[in-house]
Amino acid sequence: MLAEALKKRVPLGRRALREGGRSLGRCAGGAPSATGQLQEVVPAPKETKEAPTPPPAADADAGPGPAPEKGEGKKERGAKGREPKEGKEPKAKGRPGAPGKAAKVVPDNPNFRYIVRVANTDLDGTRPTALALTGVRGVGLRIAEVACRLADVSAAEMIGNLPESTVEGIEAALGNLSSSVPAWMVNHSREPIAGESPHFIGPDLESRRRDDINLMKMVRSYRGVRHERGQKVRGQRTRSNGRTGMAAGVLKKAAKEAAAAAAKEEAPAAPAAPAPAKKE
Repeated sequence: MLAEALKKRVPLGRRALREGGRSLGRCAGGAPSATGQLQEVVPAPKETKEAPTPPPAADADAGPGPAPEKGEGKKERGAKGREPKEGKEPKAKGRPGAPGKAAKVVPDNPNFRYIVRVANTDLDGTRPTALALTGVRGVGLRIAEVACRLADVSAAEMIGNLPESTVEGIEAALGNLSSSVPAWMVNHSREPIAGESPHFIGPDLESRRRDDINLMKMVRSYRGVRHERGQKVRGQRTRSNGRTGMAAGVLKKAAKEAAAAAAKEEAPAAPAAPAPAKKE
């Protein structure tokens, strides 16, 4: 209606002009004037993009110039394609203390030893004393801490920093544990032969274990018999695990059939029955 009135130039009321001006202002960018008449909105000219100027042609006499090297003009980037900021070091991958990614220990002690010998066992000198002693057979973390206290050594100190005399004191403390700790802490409490409660470490523990098994076999105890047969010793079930006899399945069935056939062949043939006598 408004468009037709504008075409015919029909005078409209103030309300129609006001509403028409608002609608045209929203749709076509027109705005009503102070007198109530619509003003013609001239659209802004569109910006024309200028065509890029072609690069100057190279002289035919000069010949083709040297080809630019690959990557020339590009900024040097870091490992992830970003330049590291000044004053900041690139972060290392992985969690600190993760296995296989620990930083290499560079001790300041000139007498540092990377390999320490305790009870015929080579220990890592870069580990704390308590944790390094657990590498000895028969020594756990509790026994290692007790030995450090008896030798007056810090359990957190690297064992490679300790002098030879201190390491010998730790080894002596491990050898005399039976007289320094209660009987429930040693690994051979209430020894039946000697009547003592010793604590074996290193190669002595393995030899003592072998002697105990041989003694059980000799007296024919239940555990000794189980050791001889290669069966479970501590009461585990053997129905599904630890089956050391004949293999189950097709092999067992074939073995049973072969045994039955052999038994039939070995059995003696039955004597033939005598023929009945004829009557005269």
